[in-house]
Amino acid sequence: MDSRKYEIDISIAPTHKTSERLLNIYLTLGQYPILRNRIRELMREELFIQGIIEPLEFEQRVRSTAMQSQESEGLHNPPFEEPEDVWQKRLENVRDQLTDVMYSLQLPYENFEEQVTRALNERGIKEANLTLSLNPELASRDLVFQQARTIENMPEDQRKSWGPRLEESKVVIIRSMISDQLQYVNIAKDWFSVSDLEEIRNRKIGAGRIGGKSAGMILAYTILKKSLKEAGVCGIRIPESYYIGATEFYPFMSSNDLMHWLDQKYKTEEEMRADFTNVVKEFEAGHLTHDISEKLTVLLEKVGKKPLIVRSSSLLEDNFGTAFAGKYESFYLPNQGTPEENLHELTRAIGKVYASGFNPNALLYRRQKGLQDYDERMAILIQVVEGEQMGRYYLPHAAGVAFSRNTYRWMPEIRAEDGFVRLVWGLGTRAVDRVGNDFPRLVALSHPQLRPSADPDAIRRYSQHFVDLIDLQENKFLTLPVKDILTTDYPPLRYIAQVDQDGYFSSIRSLMLSSDTSSLVLTFDELLQRTSFASQMKKILQTLEKIYQKPVDVEFTLEIKGKPTEEPELTITVLQCRPQSYLMETENVKIPVNLDSRYYAFSTHFVVPQGFIDNVEYVIFVPPEHYFSLPTAQLRKSLGREVGKLNAALKGYNFICVGPGRWGSSNPDLGVTVDYGDIYNSRALVELAGEGVAPALEPSLGTHFFQDLMESQIYPLGILLDRPDTVFNHGFFYNTPDHLSEWTNLESNLTGCLRLIKVSDYLSCHHLTIVMNSETVHAVGYFSEN
Repeated sequence: MDSRKYEIDISIAPTHKTSERLLNIYLTLGQYPILRNRIRELMREELFIQGIIEPLEFEQRVRSTAMQSQESEGLHNPPFEEPEDVWQKRLENVRDQLTDVMYSLQLPYENFEEQVTRALNERGIKEANLTLSLNPELASRDLVFQQARTIENMPEDQRKSWGPRLEESKVVIIRSMISDQLQYVNIAKDWFSVSDLEEIRNRKIGAGRIGGKSAGMILAYTILKKSLKEAGVCGIRIPESYYIGATEFYPFMSSNDLMHWLDQKYKTEEEMRADFTNVVKEFEAGHLTHDISEKLTVLLEKVGKKPLIVRSSSLLEDNFGTAFAGKYESFYLPNQGTPEENLHELTRAIGKVYASGFNPNALLYRRQKGLQDYDERMAILIQVVEGEQMGRYYLPHAAGVAFSRNTYRWMPEIRAEDGFVRLVWGLGTRAVDRVGNDFPRLVALSHPQLRPSADPDAIRRYSQHFVDLIDLQENKFLTLPVKDILTTDYPPLRYIAQVDQDGYFSSIRSLMLSSDTSSLVLTFDELLQRTSFASQMKKILQTLEKIYQKPVDVEFTLEIKGKPTEEPELTITVLQCRPQSYLMETENVKIPVNLDSRYYAFSTHFVVPQGFIDNVEYVIFVPPEHYFSLPTAQLRKSLGREVGKLNAALKGYNFICVGPGRWGSSNPDLGVTVDYGDIYNSRALVELAGEGVAPALEPSLGTHFFQDLMESQIYPLGILLDRPDTVFNHGFFYNTPDHLSEWTNLESNLTGCLRLIKVSDYLSCHHLTIVMNSETVHAVGYFSEN
């Protein structure tokens, strides 16, 4: 018999002539090697009986193919270069593969079914039991999905007895594909159906879990979709999303010769910061593996010219107790170039997100949280940007971040348990970042119309003046003035803006306005008064908090559709959900009374949390007039780094930071530019503002920087120096001896801009105590005897 017709690639899978049912049985047999081997024996017997090949010729083919495989591995003298047990295993593998290939090519699947049935009958095994009895922890994901699907499709009376096995299968899938964080798994297993998990699998690219950000978003959506329909909350969705598994992080690093950066987390802070520019440069220049690149090409063909966002989704991100808020990067891609250009930009963005895993602030955060030794791999979340085209621009009607607990109430009547929202027009970056001289709308969901200030000048001043959007024509992400973009024929205009008529804000009742938009102010009052947005958001937050058994925060976009004469249809798109970081509140906090004035360090009534800080030994103080006298933005930024050096040096001491303006702002003209890595050892961050001192403060509730403070138990406070009920002890802050030179060497051009005050120098044998009462909106810092 001519054996040349069997000269084929033995890697061909025996699937093209077998039914799906038989293939599943065959795959299941991987869990039962004895049974699998018996079926192969029967298959070979059938090949011999049918005269397809003689036993001796078959074994000669096995030996010849095995020797060819040795040569392909560089073994030129096999009897001496390969141990006998390895050679026998090689023969066994080739024999099995050759059996599968020849059988699938020469015999019908009905014949294969006979051999499987015969082997099962010999051992008294039922086919259904074979599928259901596999071990999910050891089986392939295909088999675990098959098992879970089989159970979920059973009639209800049968499915009940298999409930524990279904739960086990779902847990294994969740742990291996989504998240292995137990608090997450304990919730997710009760909400994800097998079809939900299959949908995630179908959108996953590459190996590994999809990471915390993706996991949180999908779970929140699943909970809301299944919980709120009966409660009258409709229009909940998530963006079109795709996931690159976290295991692909290391192949990217390896193929681009980047593995030498893996030890960054063990370096000093100075080394981390010095290296990071080169880290980003090298990662951005990297290429993806061929397989991932091919799949992204298909993805881009599918989404077309829709703008994309590439987001981090690390294994630890958005978990219980470790939010990593703002630590890693996200990048918008307008996606308006040629297919080759779009793929290049997508690859660059993925590289930069990978690089953000080595951001010093992220590494210091991990170190401070005791997570330095965790294998923190980075998964990637790729999403179609939510929004619609507005001429040459692309943006959503509104976006923001919502919190189920409002721990910083600006009025006593606000109920903390109802939560609050930061709301903006356009892309949501301006809601979560503490940007320059711009402000979102703060909404207390218990009292949506109650603003921090009702003064008309303050309303205009503390409104949104810039919008983040995508310029489709220029193929860029841009920040532009609202007045240059907003038009009077914009459909949702009446819900997001009002007309400022000499200090009176009137609603837009008709689109018949002049083309002049200079009097328009983004207030969102009509959205809050005339739609169900506030009540729906409150239901969303309460539902998720109840299931999570913890406060949550949710990033979202909002679509407003409908005729002007009707209540609009609202669609809320969930972008992210994680447990909310919050300060540990101290009950029964009492503000001291009848204190001698010399014992006050400060007293403030501006947006106060609930809490208590004792035994403060040092105060890092930035004098406002010296800070704002620095001639360049670069010098002001360098002062932030000096604060960071003191933060590291004072580890183990109780200290607070006090200084001008909006700390953590990206604009050094508005306040001290610091990151998490510069202040994480501090107990409180006190911002000073007032006429001639610093730009006015606004509550930074909900920004990523604010979340950092909450998670690290750093109390944010604001002091408005020109308010008559404010106390600020000028002598303590300015005249107490400066100990800065004992801890760090300040650059000469920053002299006078930073002071380190030892509290006991002001009053011997005393320390600073800070008491904060959110009910009375009052905080006091006073000197207590040791």
